[in-house]
Amino acid sequence: MPINYQEIYTRIKEIGQGAKERRKKKEDAQAEARRLLAEHGSDLDFLRSKVDAAKAVDTNIRCALPLPSGENLASSHPTPDSVIQATLIAADGSQINPDRHAAIQYSVVNVGAITMKLNSGEAPEIFTDTELLYGDDLLPNGYPLSDGMVALKRDVAERTKLDELSKGIKGAVVTFTDGPIELWGAKGEDTQSYLDYVEKYKTVLSRLQSRDVITAGYVDKPSADLVIRLLEIISADNEQLQKLREFHPLRGVSDRWLFGEAKNPLLPPGHRSAIFKIQSSSEKSYKGVLELHFFYLNVGTEGHPWPVRVEVPRWVVDDEAKLNLLHAVLVEQCRMMGSRPYPYLLHRAHETAVVKNEEKQQIEQLLSMELRKNNEELDEGSNKQSAKDLKGRTRR
Repeated sequence: MPINYQEIYTRIKEIGQGAKERRKKKEDAQAEARRLLAEHGSDLDFLRSKVDAAKAVDTNIRCALPLPSGENLASSHPTPDSVIQATLIAADGSQINPDRHAAIQYSVVNVGAITMKLNSGEAPEIFTDTELLYGDDLLPNGYPLSDGMVALKRDVAERTKLDELSKGIKGAVVTFTDGPIELWGAKGEDTQSYLDYVEKYKTVLSRLQSRDVITAGYVDKPSADLVIRLLEIISADNEQLQKLREFHPLRGVSDRWLFGEAKNPLLPPGHRSAIFKIQSSSEKSYKGVLELHFFYLNVGTEGHPWPVRVEVPRWVVDDEAKLNLLHAVLVEQCRMMGSRPYPYLLHRAHETAVVKNEEKQQIEQLLSMELRKNNEELDEGSNKQSAKDLKGRTRR
């Protein structure tokens, strides 16, 4: 038996017995979050000063930061008028990470993209870029290519594809990817490669900005607590600010609950929240028009709110027409997917980008055949992997 179900069952019973206490604690934290929002939601100078005080203690603090002349934290903005003319471009990526247990060391980054010209009668166009990494490609700057670095390479490739496809298009262009627009990834030992990816990424963003292309990152079912963390900071006294990393009075409350509580959502269907700047350690990398901001958007329906986080650079925030166009496009795209709202084009891009297991096996076979044909010595898979692959293997 691979799992000790008796131990699992015992623990599940313990979890169930603690449900009432956890619910009470969570409800108290939720009520406090709503109270803080109502009390301080319009006092933007106070909110910003508290974040500045927190930054003085911890420069890596991560939270929402209200704009200097921004909106009340609890404000909401309805869906703008339907979009008549615009070109939409969505990109998504997938990858095969290097596997030290495999016979052949390689990696693949696959990006799928789709363009759609609204109300043109033209069918969407689909594009795929596939990069195979082998040999020295797997050792940038002398360090083995980690899974985190492959993910960074994929993220940069997605935004680069948006830049490439948007060139020469007349009229409004809206581009988006799945996930944050803020570049993430484990730096590890290969700091230089990480910095190289960030610089290339910022160059791509700058090119999009120079052509007035709208770009965004769409985060479905966000788990972040950026606004909740802001509320925690404003509730902290001077002593608590000194130990901010241990100060979490609203633990268990999420931004998603705050803006999309089932019975009393801050955002009605189709409405977006106020705009916030992302206060984080990465802000030093994104300056000027590249400063990263976000808003929440309820793409759900009456009685079934579904708040998502949309990340955008400052050049989109500074242009109300661009912001409204993006808002309207995302709402309309999500409605196309019915009861499970998600941007239709991102769904199509994901279908194009995903690498199926049979495709992975075919890549390995083709690569192996070519190497053997050219008399290159091939390694063997690890004994551990061989044991895992045994048919009918059971644990004893």
